[in-house]
Amino acid sequence: MKVEESNLKGCYVLTPQVLEDERGYFFESFNAKVFKALTGQEVAFVQDNQSQSSKGVLRGLHYQTGAHAQAKLVRVIKGKVLDVCVDLREDSETYGKHFSVILDNVKHQQLFIPKGFAHGFVVLEDDTLFSYKCDAYYNKASEAGILYNDKDLNIDWGFSEDELIVSEKDLLLPELGAVKL
Repeated sequence: MKVEESNLKGCYVLTPQVLEDERGYFFESFNAKVFKALTGQEVAFVQDNQSQSSKGVLRGLHYQTGAHAQAKLVRVIKGKVLDVCVDLREDSETYGKHFSVILDNVKHQQLFIPKGFAHGFVVLEDDTLFSYKCDAYYNKASEAGILYNDKDLNIDWGFSEDELIVSEKDLLLPELGAVKL
């Protein structure tokens, strides 16, 4: 596994070694020992989630607060997304900055998002399957988010506003300036 830190400290892109032959392919999607050796971080995932979405669906920007904050390891099983995370750590040099990467079922890359980040993605292909591991259980009372089109974040989602499919709930999220962790 190759691990590269993004421009946001603690946020990593993981690229597996894919073994292919006439039968198909195989790769190790996560190995805690290797991850710790390459990043110095220890993580114990306790919950896996999966979603299926159509092209143009935008999910995010979400995070969990307080004791229920979550680190996530996200990947695409089928299809393609533009994956985005935003640093919400107020003491961070990159507070309010974002990182984005295309995740698909061809390169099999994953994105590790540490606690203290908001996360979202926009689907680039129909019938995309998205999967993520969390190191803390979901807690409804701790769910929060930031408006995906906050002008201060200036995220290029690759779609015009009228092409995006965004839930009512996500359209009501506050802008970054109104968020307190």
